[in-house]
Amino acid sequence: MARELISVLQIAIPVKDIERASTFYRDKLGLQLLMNGPNMAFLDCGGIRIYLDANPGTVEAGKNSMIYFRAANVERAHSAFKERGVTVHQPPHVIASLPDRDVWLMWVRDSEENLLGVMEERRK
Repeated sequence: MARELISVLQIAIPVKDIERASTFYRDKLGLQLLMNGPNMAFLDCGGIRIYLDANPGTVEAGKNSMIYFRAANVERAHSAFKERGVTVHQPPHVIASLPDRDVWLMWVRDSEENLLGVMEERRK
């Protein structure tokens, strides 16, 4: 069977306040702002576009599918996020210990109450 889907291009996140959300994702999480307009903003995360959507009729903010970001080092990300005032819902912890790696996870909340996972797969 041919593989029609080759990668994730863009993820939409519903937000209530586009300015507040854009500032959070840019300044607190460190994503690059690509462009913005009325009720929307686009940021880059490792080649995947993050689309912040505050258009009327969008799914209610804070009730989205969960997004998991990959961190080079989840403990460093935790320290940096705390310094930047990010709300840490659950600090880094090991959720799985596999033969060749440990899977670490922490949960943070964005400015719109969306829950975001931050993961690291650390080689043993």
